[in-house]
Amino acid sequence: MPKYSEKASEKVEKTMHELKEGTLKSGSGKKVTSKKQAIAIGLSEARKEGDRVPKKK
Repeated sequence: MPKYSEKASEKVEKTMHELKEGTLKSGSGKKVTSKKQAIAIGLSEARKEGDRVPKKK
């Protein structure tokens, strides 16, 4: 089972909230409508900040 840090969980929670509000945008500037993509964005941001997140497959 992968282990995520508390900060990583908060980051994903924040991106999911933005998704539901309709303010979450991808790197190209388009609006994100997929839950999977929102989670991926949150984990990516957590990785950039150095939080404990499993490696990409």
